[in-house]
Amino acid sequence: MSNEFKSVCEKDNFEIIFKTHSKSIRNFIYYKCGDLQQAEDLTQEAFIKLWDNCAKVIFDKAKSFLFTVANNAFLNEVAHKKVVLKHQAVLYKDSTNITPEFILEEQEFMVKLKTSISSLPVKQREVFLLSRMEKKKYKEIAEIVGISIKAVEKRMSLALMTLRKTIGDI
Repeated sequence: MSNEFKSVCEKDNFEIIFKTHSKSIRNFIYYKCGDLQQAEDLTQEAFIKLWDNCAKVIFDKAKSFLFTVANNAFLNEVAHKKVVLKHQAVLYKDSTNITPEFILEEQEFMVKLKTSISSLPVKQREVFLLSRMEKKKYKEIAEIVGISIKAVEKRMSLALMTLRKTIGDI
């Protein structure tokens, strides 16, 4: 059966959509708001809305529907709030070469990196984190965010220029 005839209302098809897209949607919202609980709540709301509208949504358009609903829900929640990103970075540490000076420098760098990323404009930060943390291609980012690939390239370029100015070459 081709995807265009698959019903989102069928339990198995809905589960496939959930398993395929829930983590990406949660991460997408998390990168926008920096609050994992809020990201999980908005992801759940998006899937509830998909289920409520399953007869109206084509299987192949479910991903786009979910990202749009989650993004709109996020924008509604933060209309009067300042978004603060708490970015967690995990670095591989070689325990044989660690000196106290290295640990201190690494901690200082991580603070500077987190501060620099969180101070990026929301649109640049969103594109930067989707690209660098989620390993999304520009085409995927463009689809998720709802902008052109050129706009993704421009936002990424501006984000990298800003980060290079604040912390040096990445």
